[in-house]
Amino acid sequence: MDAPRKVLVVDDDPVVRKSFDRVLSGKGYAVITAENGEEALRKLNEEKYDAVYTDIRMPGMSGLEVAEEVKARKPWTPVVIITGYGTDAAEARAKAAGVSSFLHKPLSPEMIEDSARDVMAAPVAAARVLPATVEATLPKVANSGSALKNILMFFAAPFIGLAYIIAFPFIGLALLLWMAGKAAVARPKD
Repeated sequence: MDAPRKVLVVDDDPVVRKSFDRVLSGKGYAVITAENGEEALRKLNEEKYDAVYTDIRMPGMSGLEVAEEVKARKPWTPVVIITGYGTDAAEARAKAAGVSSFLHKPLSPEMIEDSARDVMAAPVAAARVLPATVEATLPKVANSGSALKNILMFFAAPFIGLAYIIAFPFIGLALLLWMAGKAAVARPKD
């Protein structure tokens, strides 16, 4: 029997870490989590991982820095950036570092599962050595439409998350009532 594929998930949000664990553990992956970049790099030194998922914005070390360190130490390891605040400059920097793909929040179980399947199936890219001046080659200013969108998403994100938290119990209750109603109608009458 093959050993489970190991995935390292780096995010300061415990809900995101738990979501990855719940979705991927059920699909046979071993999910190891880290709250920040420093913890992730310690874990990378201790074990081998088949993929690394990292949030782009975290206190201390950013996800881009984590991705660059992973690719510098273990260039064969696929890295996926999780973001709710992506910019063109950050995406260009991540691509230059060799990031495999991006997951945009809010995440669904299907997005997580599909991403893991795709990353594990993709052939390992050849290692690249980045010049020290990679940042200098990136565009300094995103276009104003993109900047405005990012600012609006930054302020809207907490409210969107709150809406999910409030709505899910009601949606679940409505589904239970609907299923109970269907079962009552389908029950043969004596």
